[in-house]
Amino acid sequence: MLEHAGRVVFQEKTRRELGGPFFSDYAHSIRMPHTWNDGDRWPINYIGHPIHGAAAGFIWLEHDSRAAPPSDGFNRDYWTSRGRASLWAAFYSLQFEVGPMSEASIGNVGMDPRTTGWVDYVVTPLGALGIIVTEDAIDRYVIHRLETSTDKRPLQILFRLLLNPSRSLSNIALGRSPWARQDRRLQ
Repeated sequence: MLEHAGRVVFQEKTRRELGGPFFSDYAHSIRMPHTWNDGDRWPINYIGHPIHGAAAGFIWLEHDSRAAPPSDGFNRDYWTSRGRASLWAAFYSLQFEVGPMSEASIGNVGMDPRTTGWVDYVVTPLGALGIIVTEDAIDRYVIHRLETSTDKRPLQILFRLLLNPSRSLSNIALGRSPWARQDRRLQ
């Protein structure tokens, strides 16, 4: 709901499409993509959507009792839990695109065939997996070392925010401070 509220506030085209017959417009907005691209700019599709998917994946990991923390090593349990998080990111992305609370239902994205493409369905979960693994490695091998090299809390917070943006977004969605970590507190 936060994402869609942001779309309504910041996208005039979304506000414009809120009027009209909801169910009919929604049904006409759902379609099988016939192209790769969906009309979004490159940074949106190849950076923003994977970060969005990774944030959803980190939320999944927070609630997955079998999720292996990176501090245990990048073993089979780790990769299995990140695979489940990527599947969740794929489901989340599908819902965001065409589900009952989606771009298709709130703003009628898809009514114009040029606004649907396979890029979101493929890049979001695959990019999410890459970002989750990268942020886990950065958190374990870089951020942890940087944190222990200083006793300045604002600097430690800055390291976490800048080097783990998807985890920061998931923390916000979970009602935590963006720099929170379940496995370690700031000094």
